[in-house]
Amino acid sequence: MCRNIKTLFNFDPPATELEIRDASLQFVRKLSGFNVPSQANAAAFDKAVEQVAAQARELIASLRTTAAPRNREVEAAKAKARSAERFGP
Repeated sequence: MCRNIKTLFNFDPPATELEIRDASLQFVRKLSGFNVPSQANAAAFDKAVEQVAAQARELIASLRTTAAPRNREVEAAKAKARSAERFGP
């Protein structure tokens, strides 16, 4: 359920709004237990996603590091290699 929640800090290029929103959506889905909320809960669900996304943007903007930014393609290749080792090719 949380496969879209990925590390978003210290990448070149930086995390996009879509990546932040996708991670926020997955986080709210996990907390609420709803993949798709009912109409009665839709407004609260959407508000929660927007609030989590806003806090995530603020957090990412305020973090500092001396480490060099990571490359998205290199990290994706590492993740693919770990997955192949774990589950097979």
